[in-house]
Amino acid sequence: MRLRKTLVTVSAIAAISALALTGCASNGSSGATSSSGGSLTVAKPDGAAILATQINNPFITTGSGMSLGYDRMLYEPLAIVNPVGKNETTPWLASKVKWNSDYTQLTVTPRANVKWSDGKPFTADDIVFTYNLIKSTPALDLGGLKLTDVKKDGDNVVLNFSESKFVKQGDVLQVAIVPEHQWQSIADPTKDAVKNAVGTGPYTIKTFSSQGVVLKARSDYWGGKPPVAELKYLEYNDNTGLLRALQSGETDWAQIFITDYQKNYVDKDPKHNVFWGANVLSPDMIVVNTTKAPFNNVAFRKAVNMVIDRKAHAEKARSNAGPELTNVTGIPQPTGDQYIAPEYKDQTFKIDVDGAKKVLTDAGYTWKDGALIDPSGSPVSFTLQDPQGWNDYVTGIQLVATQIKSTLGADAKVATPDADTWFANVASGSFDAVLHWTGSGSNPWHIYDDVMNSSYIDQAADGKVSDNFGRYNNPEATALLKEYAQASDDASRTAALNKLQKIFVEDVPAIPIGTHPQLAEYDTRKFTGWPSESNQYATADPTQPSAVQVIMNLKPAGK
Repeated sequence: MRLRKTLVTVSAIAAISALALTGCASNGSSGATSSSGGSLTVAKPDGAAILATQINNPFITTGSGMSLGYDRMLYEPLAIVNPVGKNETTPWLASKVKWNSDYTQLTVTPRANVKWSDGKPFTADDIVFTYNLIKSTPALDLGGLKLTDVKKDGDNVVLNFSESKFVKQGDVLQVAIVPEHQWQSIADPTKDAVKNAVGTGPYTIKTFSSQGVVLKARSDYWGGKPPVAELKYLEYNDNTGLLRALQSGETDWAQIFITDYQKNYVDKDPKHNVFWGANVLSPDMIVVNTTKAPFNNVAFRKAVNMVIDRKAHAEKARSNAGPELTNVTGIPQPTGDQYIAPEYKDQTFKIDVDGAKKVLTDAGYTWKDGALIDPSGSPVSFTLQDPQGWNDYVTGIQLVATQIKSTLGADAKVATPDADTWFANVASGSFDAVLHWTGSGSNPWHIYDDVMNSSYIDQAADGKVSDNFGRYNNPEATALLKEYAQASDDASRTAALNKLQKIFVEDVPAIPIGTHPQLAEYDTRKFTGWPSESNQYATADPTQPSAVQVIMNLKPAGK
């Protein structure tokens, strides 16, 4: 299984830097029909525990609403930023968004004639309230917005930031807007379940139970009547159970990894079943805990990086759902070709066991009866962990463990805790190594920010970090990430990015292992108009902010 950050971080291309982006309801909901009909079943493989408690708070990422993705149909963002296609920005609750030249100020024009699901009007005050709520409640600032001021300016809302948001436009624009008239009386917005969800989205909750969640279409939605009358959200215990549901047609839309997806899903109904891995700028990495042995030693990190079999990972762990990761910078190709520094253009990963052993020997490592011994005289041992049921990730760490044992003699173990335990371990640093994804955008900044920015360590709450889980601390890298994010021209960004790549290659803060496309499965038996390789207006992942855009673009099959 592959989960992603709740807020997908995507930068719009530089060419639209100060351009006003406008749109009307028909642009965002071209598939809407005059009446709603039929139903779609959406599912996740995270286990029944997700449905034990109804949590519709869009700021609680582990709650039922955000975990299953149904919150995306209740609450809406100002705009949706596409991580594929042309990286275009589609205004949503805003009719227009405009950045200033250095991306420190955003001017928003609220869409007119929008109603909350309780019938009250949506206004600029709701936008001001939502962003001020984030500004005054650090725990809600999931995207690190660093707002300094939010205010109305005539019919518009103006948001000011303490730093450039060039690389975090998606984080800003894709915040779920909540109603002031309901949320102003919520005592603790970080914990309240908000069971009576009021949103601007095309659906409301019809039923919630341990068996699933049913949403019904609104008849007064601003974008027109939704083409699907009901959305049913289900949970399965693991990928295997969800795959059976996809194969049988019990589930219509999902986001899971499928081993040999052509044979095990597409070929079950080749006319209707679609598997699409949207190729985004996001690799999978072995995130290593750089604060403890054995990964606090750069020599060991380098050696492991030199013996990883990335071809096997692409074929056996990922079933070729995405291309093999080949460049030493960790930047996926061909999507990121234009960003790779000149000195690394032709440098690809190669398995070099002899070279890895020399790196270790030069650093004081030895071997005893085939077992790797570190410079202090202790056997090298560590555990790779990923959640049980995440087939691709578990296969990935099993391959890595076997490879390291057989080539370097380190005692590499594998553990598969439940997902909740794993997420807690990753945030608190209670791990040696995990296979993890990175954020994505229209440039590689998020790849390196996720594994090299020490600011996340400084911002830790109760010992838990929100990124840089390996706790890599390099002031130069942190400064370069900031320099890139705040640069006012492409030349400065390129210079900073090239230096970041050099640090990444030479210091190995994390070990890139494979590409990480945004996977999705859907069928066209009931509805057409889905995003695809030939129509990349969004990814097809039902948990992302663009899920509402996908729904509103659907059309009943045969029409």
